[in-house]
Amino acid sequence: MAEAHQAVAFQFTITPEGIDLQLSHQALRQVYLSGLRSWKKRVTRLKNNVITGVYPASPSSWLFVVIAILATMYTRSDPSMGLIAKIQEHLPVSDSLSVQCRTVVSAVLFSTLLWLLLIFTMRLCLKQLLSYHGWMYEQHGKVSNTTKIWAAMVRIFSGRQPLLYSYQGSLPNLPVPAVKDTVKRYLESARLLMSDSEYERMTTLAKEFESSLGNRLQWYLKLKAMWASNYVRATSKPYTLTSRNTCQSSNDFLYVTPTPIQAARAGNTLHACLLYRRKLNREEIKPVILNVPLCAAQCERIFNTTRIPGEETDSLIHWQDSEYVAVFHRGRYFRLWLYHAGRMLSPREIEHQIQHILDDPSPPVTVEAKLAALTAGDRVPWAQARKEFFSSGVNKRSLDCIEKAAFFVALDDDEQGMMGDDPAGNLDRYAKSLLHGKCYDRWFDKSFTVVLYKNGKNGLNAEHSWADAPIMAHVWEYVMTTDCFQLGYTEEGHCKGDVASSLPPPTRLTWDIPAECQERIERSLAVAQTLADDVDFHVLPIQDFGKGAIKKCKISPDAFIQIALQLAYYRNRGSFTLTYEASMTRLFREGRTETVRSCTSESCTFVRALEGGESKEVCRHLFRTAAEKHQHLYRMAMTGEGIDRHLFCLYIVSKYLGEESPFLKEVLSETWRLSTSQTPLQQVELFDFVNHPDYTTCGGGFGPVADDGYGVSYIIIGENMINLHISCKHSCPQTDSHKFGADIKKALMDLLELMSPEKPDPSKAEQNHSKNSKKDL
Repeated sequence: MAEAHQAVAFQFTITPEGIDLQLSHQALRQVYLSGLRSWKKRVTRLKNNVITGVYPASPSSWLFVVIAILATMYTRSDPSMGLIAKIQEHLPVSDSLSVQCRTVVSAVLFSTLLWLLLIFTMRLCLKQLLSYHGWMYEQHGKVSNTTKIWAAMVRIFSGRQPLLYSYQGSLPNLPVPAVKDTVKRYLESARLLMSDSEYERMTTLAKEFESSLGNRLQWYLKLKAMWASNYVRATSKPYTLTSRNTCQSSNDFLYVTPTPIQAARAGNTLHACLLYRRKLNREEIKPVILNVPLCAAQCERIFNTTRIPGEETDSLIHWQDSEYVAVFHRGRYFRLWLYHAGRMLSPREIEHQIQHILDDPSPPVTVEAKLAALTAGDRVPWAQARKEFFSSGVNKRSLDCIEKAAFFVALDDDEQGMMGDDPAGNLDRYAKSLLHGKCYDRWFDKSFTVVLYKNGKNGLNAEHSWADAPIMAHVWEYVMTTDCFQLGYTEEGHCKGDVASSLPPPTRLTWDIPAECQERIERSLAVAQTLADDVDFHVLPIQDFGKGAIKKCKISPDAFIQIALQLAYYRNRGSFTLTYEASMTRLFREGRTETVRSCTSESCTFVRALEGGESKEVCRHLFRTAAEKHQHLYRMAMTGEGIDRHLFCLYIVSKYLGEESPFLKEVLSETWRLSTSQTPLQQVELFDFVNHPDYTTCGGGFGPVADDGYGVSYIIIGENMINLHISCKHSCPQTDSHKFGADIKKALMDLLELMSPEKPDPSKAEQNHSKNSKKDL
């Protein structure tokens, strides 16, 4: 009760003697400091908006332009060619101002307009420069004069010290490919997977579509592209929020657990998340630049974001700020404030608060423990239950608390990690736990959930609709390295620092769940549990070689791995399949992903030649041809010349218009039996694999797309390691994640042996040396 009274700034009671008013100075101080922090954030946001809005110029450049114009006028020259005089004539000022003052005001107005015009011109020029992608298609080490001039111009028109969102207004819009080109590329990718009769039929459908309905649908897409910065996002956004939540996971360090104390690991992890959010709010995170800047729009929704269920389509809600997190432990929900007296809690204080939750003996009520299963099941039942049972009263207040939290935290009673007598099996179970948990101990609608295990291991579960894997991977890289290398722990394993005595304890959320709602929770849990139990998940760390050995073969590491996946799948299933590889389109504004159809005729030809016993020379030539084709397809996808996003948008437009297209219907019904994605290691400078080789991230993974297919996520760590997450379904007798993992590893080793430069035979070298010596004599 004492804590409850402290939370009230003032209270009054009416007595026969009058009104008795009691003020809590401590609570009033908390309100004041919280409001002060909020206003500081608003000022910072306003300042950053101004700096970003005038980029690539700077606010100080306005003063330079004003001084330059006034100095020119002082020499009795008119740089405005009469415009300043015109402004002076129509200036609505008092006659009390002298002529000289009116001239100065007119000159300042003219200077401001000139400054804005210069900014617009520079931004337009930079946008045109960033639309050039010829540099991507040039051979490594061979840069054309055109690209050199382009790079110099980009440096000239790019401002100094850009903030995170500085380039957003200068990024080009995603172009709409020609229907003819997209159809041609599709038929080329589909040919090797179809029989002659199937291909002939699909070619007929494609030609009919291209000559009739396709042109009409394309016109609508071009019209949308004129007013939308990204036609794919504007067209497909409602459809990305109609299906069940899709999740991705990120793991902890593979071989190291910084502390075995759960509360301490939570203290550093949550504090590191807050530090990242502060850098994000201040736009202090450097924009990712790949010769050109990448779009950072997805970063806006990392924190304070929730997916709200709807009966037709879901919606993403983002709040400007949140000072607390929602915590789940043993079936109970808590609100944990992360700020006190206008400041961020220290890691030691967060550890203290987490320990308070872990020590709380109160049991959950009714089916409170399984409430989050609603977010794991089908969306329509959750939307209906939310409207019926969580739209008012105590349930609404508690649900609002979870949805408006900065993120969700799950304190797990299990121990996980690469440990015990079966480290490989435990690693698989650890990754599987992060992917879906028990189906009721993660709030899958939150942008992400931080999972902390009893033995100090941690991990991440992220909802996929609002962002792609590299965004959360960037956050998690910062959190892991900050946790270990900056914050650190005491010798006993606790967080460093002291605890303020006035911290209010975490607040337990309460619920009133009727019997009908309990039944719906159980049904959603049954649906989710069936799906989760069917997932076969395997983590495969490969330490035999990595990027260093692949680069010695003068092959793109991504192309090398993708062709290895084709070889492994062929050995595993005896055939080829439609393959999805995620490529980013963040070279464009609001860009997300495009599909690389990495199963090509060139890769299939190589695999057949290798398995057919062709000579090394022939196989090497075919391998390089397949790798070059893969790189070409990847570049096309990155530069807006992909296949699948364009066809998907055409399909959506046809649905809006009520038109049926047999061609689009068949294309969209194709099954991706091999779905792959690379998670890049983006902040290499944060890791030191030379001095700290054990601090190696395991990467992350996702579930299979097809019932009879595989999902493969891989991350290249440094020069000597590749980690893979492989998923499939137990219910399919043709798939086995461990067998496929073994096939992938063997394929990688076989390709490395094939492409590695041949070492000279020492005996032959000695014979040649002796012959040369005799000649010299």
